Amino acid sequence: MPAVVPRSGVSPEARRSLRQLLGDVDRSLTVAFREGEDASALARRRSEIVDRIVVHAWGACLGDMAAGALFAVGGFGRGMLFPASDVDLLALVAETSPALHRALESFFGCLWDIGLKPGHAVRTVEQCRELAASDASVFTSLLDARRLAGWPILAESLRGILDDPALWPPRQYLAARLAERDARHARYDDTAQNLEPNLKDGPGGLRTLDALRWLGRRLADAPDFDDMVAEGLLEPVEATKLARAEETLRRYRYALHVEAGRAEERLLFDYQRGLAKQLGFEDEHAKNLGVEQFMQGYYRAATQIERSGTQLVERFEEMLDPATEALPVGTDYVRHGSRISLRNPQLFVRRPASLVEIFIARLDEPGITGFTAETMRRIQHAVSLHGESLADDPQVLCAFLALLRRGAPAVEALWRMNRHGLLAAILPAFGKVVGRMQYDLFHVYTVDEHTLRVLRNVARFADPAARRDFPIACEIWPHVEKPELMLLAALFHDIAKGRGGDHSMLGEEDARAFCARLGLPQDDIDLVAWLVRQHLLMSTTAQRQDITDPDVVHRFGATVGDWEHLDHLYLLTIADIIGTSPKLWNAWKDRLLADLYTSTRFALRSDLTPPAHAGMRLRETRERALGMLVAEHVAADDIASVWAEFPDLSFLRHRPEQIAWQTAAILRARGATPLVEVHPFSVRGSTELFIYTPDRDGLFATVTAMLDRLRFSVVEARILVSSTGKALDTFLLLESESQAPASLQRAEELRSRMLRALDQPAGQGPPKRSLSRHLRHFQMTPRIEFVDAGERTQLALVCTDRPGLLAAVAQALAEAEVRVHDARIATFGERVEDFFQLTDRSNAPLSPQRREILRECLLRHIGFENPRNSLNADANA
Repeated sequence: MPAVVPRSGVSPEARRSLRQLLGDVDRSLTVAFREGEDASALARRRSEIVDRIVVHAWGACLGDMAAGALFAVGGFGRGMLFPASDVDLLALVAETSPALHRALESFFGCLWDIGLKPGHAVRTVEQCRELAASDASVFTSLLDARRLAGWPILAESLRGILDDPALWPPRQYLAARLAERDARHARYDDTAQNLEPNLKDGPGGLRTLDALRWLGRRLADAPDFDDMVAEGLLEPVEATKLARAEETLRRYRYALHVEAGRAEERLLFDYQRGLAKQLGFEDEHAKNLGVEQFMQGYYRAATQIERSGTQLVERFEEMLDPATEALPVGTDYVRHGSRISLRNPQLFVRRPASLVEIFIARLDEPGITGFTAETMRRIQHAVSLHGESLADDPQVLCAFLALLRRGAPAVEALWRMNRHGLLAAILPAFGKVVGRMQYDLFHVYTVDEHTLRVLRNVARFADPAARRDFPIACEIWPHVEKPELMLLAALFHDIAKGRGGDHSMLGEEDARAFCARLGLPQDDIDLVAWLVRQHLLMSTTAQRQDITDPDVVHRFGATVGDWEHLDHLYLLTIADIIGTSPKLWNAWKDRLLADLYTSTRFALRSDLTPPAHAGMRLRETRERALGMLVAEHVAADDIASVWAEFPDLSFLRHRPEQIAWQTAAILRARGATPLVEVHPFSVRGSTELFIYTPDRDGLFATVTAMLDRLRFSVVEARILVSSTGKALDTFLLLESESQAPASLQRAEELRSRMLRALDQPAGQGPPKRSLSRHLRHFQMTPRIEFVDAGERTQLALVCTDRPGLLAAVAQALAEAEVRVHDARIATFGERVEDFFQLTDRSNAPLSPQRREILRECLLRHIGFENPRNSLNADANA
């Protein structure tokens, strides 16, 4: 074999010239892209130019090397290079030598110097074979290998590895690729509908398309979609849809690389608005922003790829597992093993209702896991043929209602119908929210994905295994006489998002019209419509109002009206919250909603009689708390001496258990202050902090600053003062990161640190923290409103969340010389809605002048440098 004769390499001057050439090319391609040229064509053009540069450098560094060959792999091997893509290379060598290694080092170093980013591997043919045999990913990378330079016979050696039938036979290769897909998708919550999706590796991303081509090549010798059409694996219309979706993702990826200036594959908030503008998307109205339209384009493309990819994989599996004997399933269908198909190929065309009925048959027939490839194809054809006429076909609607009446099992069928586009055909309004994002941090999924997750959450309530997590919901579900109404409410609750106007009211109109077409009785229509209209009522009542106040429960119960509405609303509320974001559900909200539910059931059981007089409620709380303390052998006289200090509001706003706990703590302290007690797992699944100390102005600021330093979130605060001038302050807390109650260790840390803080004459202010990357993109002008509330003034603060916000608000209250008597804290994604009961330092309601001072202090402390401009913006809100 001829020896390696390395060249002198690429001179510094030549490297500078190549770097200049590459920069000029990239700039010209960027200009061409911004002028509207096709992203795929530009990526191919860049690959062709890089081809020539790499081959030139190879020749200069290695000469006529007979001992090796250079291959492009990855995207470069496929002839596609996006603006910041790596240049993946494989140097295949027949043998190794010091001279060869020096020459290769010079070659790869040259590529780095001229501005390329080579991802490279150097292997012998045997090393390649060994790695390919043990790792499906290595084997797959060789499928895209394209020889650029060097010894041609090594390309034949590489071909021999790929053609070896012993290496990754079809069934084994399919299983390996599916395992890799599942592991990759699991990193992205198994959905393409995330707020910041990865358009390369996420579900429905470009990697999915690559994987389909790899499978086509290995399993059917069909390396592209046209070949798969020829092999009967894809219909021409399916291949066209895939090509269009791929072009969308390539255009977005090209724009993202240009916008980011690097190989970024995630559509981060940092870039979404800029990309939307760059690609020509404009705001239609406040509820259909240009950035939302841009992201909807991505989600729809990814959904198409994911949907088609799933069906194509099922066809590959069927190809490897030939049909077995046909067994009858009812009168219209037959089964081949675990797959179901049509007895009459024209059934979907002749009787559109069978499109729904086959999904019911799949539910009813044990052991059925899917449709045959031909059946999936006919579903696609029929949906396309009938279109939205399915939405008005009485037989189709009758079949759809029959499916919904199956209750929880129907949910999986609805998911599958959505995958085939059938759900959007029957519910055209649902089709409009496919891929519809909401540009905020509260809704982490698109509207269609969220809706389907809400349906799945509803179905969980029918599973006895879920009783531990959802005891009340699982108790309610068996008593729901018409589960179809629950499913309809879940389907319609967000269906009007993005249209402008109140989506609850618009959704109510849609629900009424569709339920009428289903032929439901008027009472059932009214229930579904009410649930859609009021689907936020329970969560907003629980989080924004004091549900320990019987007046609040009474008003809520009066709106709900009866147990049936309450049961349905409770189920929908929980399913909705969990389906909005996995991070939103915690023990605090679980207990909060459960308390509102049980309190309202009691009120409804009492025929909604007016709330008990305050005096009666006060006596009931005292009696129950007294019983608890006496049972623990606490002397009645000692209890009376403590309660002589407690204001009436203590007994009106706290549970008997809290009163008993606080009283016992005060007695144990024997007059020592400050007293700090922590109950790690107390009211509504939260940690309770109780502070008993001489009251002083700024105490609320001191406490909240320390809680912020310790990374606790305040979900509720009760600020009371005893008749002897002692603060009786109660805070309900969750860990900021996990939204869970504190551990015993953390509770003790909180107690000791808070004691030290209270012993200081003036507490430390909150630490300065920068906004997270996410929050920087969702800043809103604060809304500050004051309302007269009897002897107090209520402050409503709606603004963007940020680290240390409550502590900053407390500092503003202290600076404005305002006292806090009560606080309700609620966070919805990036949006905070906090309510405070305030007085001045004379315990009088805030005067107009004091309100203005507080407004300016708040705007300054929560991060607005120009309070006057923010004030004007607020006045116009």
